[in-house]
Amino acid sequence: MKRTLSLLVNNQLGVLNRLTNLFLKKGLNIESLAVAPVNETSISLMTIVVNVVEEREVEKIKLQLDKQIDVIQITDISEQIAMTN
Repeated sequence: MKRTLSLLVNNQLGVLNRLTNLFLKKGLNIESLAVAPVNETSISLMTIVVNVVEEREVEKIKLQLDKQIDVIQITDISEQIAMTN
């Protein structure tokens, strides 16, 4: 099942690399990735789409992402995306 995560992160050098490496370590392939600064240029919005077999995989990666110092907020927007389709 496809899951879409929206992350607010500090716009710092190496953040994208560190976060995508978490997905690699969990054996999850990122199907889509978009990154853009928000109104405040020190913060970026990342939208990540991954395909997972079990729901608990998403919960594990969210816990790992939450431990990262540069991650401000994580929101699973999968259901919001599904409603618009």
